[in-house]
Amino acid sequence: MSLRRQTALASLIVILTGALWGLYWIPVRRLDGLLPGAWGSLLIVALATLLLTPFAVVHRRRLRAADPLSLAAIALGGAAFVMYSIGLVHGRVANVILLFYLTPVWSTLIARLGLGWPTPWPRYAAIGVGLAGLVLVLGDDGALPWPRGVGDWLGLASGLLWALASTGIRLRGETTGALAGNAVFCAGATLAAGALALWLPSRPPLPAASEWPALIGWALAAGGLWWALSLSALLWATSRLEPARLGILLMSEVLIGVLSAALLAGEPFGLRTGLGALLVIAAALLELWPAPRTGHDARRP
Repeated sequence: MSLRRQTALASLIVILTGALWGLYWIPVRRLDGLLPGAWGSLLIVALATLLLTPFAVVHRRRLRAADPLSLAAIALGGAAFVMYSIGLVHGRVANVILLFYLTPVWSTLIARLGLGWPTPWPRYAAIGVGLAGLVLVLGDDGALPWPRGVGDWLGLASGLLWALASTGIRLRGETTGALAGNAVFCAGATLAAGALALWLPSRPPLPAASEWPALIGWALAAGGLWWALSLSALLWATSRLEPARLGILLMSEVLIGVLSAALLAGEPFGLRTGLGALLVIAAALLELWPAPRTGHDARRP
């Protein structure tokens, strides 16, 4: 497959994955009613890891031969996504999604300050626009525009970690294969979810026997469809797209997630949040401005 076709296919996969993840809050919140806090997300990613382990075993030689930093970047990506998952049950869906999607801002700063890649002025403008959107989203109720509560902080941290992880995957390449690589991704998520489940003040009792079918059903649906299947496709696409472009294409999640939460969960969506969302999206669109190519960024498309 030509590079152009790979890029087009990767872009389509990312758009569809983003749209699917815009509805991820539904199984997570249903599961939260049965197994509250981080424990529900821990069950989801543990089951996803279990589903993907056979592929890791089959491709164990590729995993052994893989660049350790690439594997670390993949595992860090899993940690970022599970922080996002846990944030959805501790905060407003719109806030968590929009805070996560400041990723292009962090990707630009990492590319410029950490890697020395040239950055045209529209990308500096993107940083300002994205941060302005952040101020509006966090100050929606007229309070100080600062992350409030666990959900906001997890959303913000997950976007930063995903920017680091996607940059690392892009630089080091993904040679493990999508399914085996996703096993590493979900294993990283499981470790992070376990640590957060123990750290966050939530010790839920075991569900009643009558609740176990629904518990396992929702966890398998989320772990199988969202984590095992869609993220295997996303991992394949991540190694073929520039991190900033990846963040832009995933913006389909913003539209689906924010609108679905307002319509189905009755979450408030005021004017300031709406304007903040538009600014965050505008910041991502500014990332489309091409940077001049140099020897430092030969791997960039």
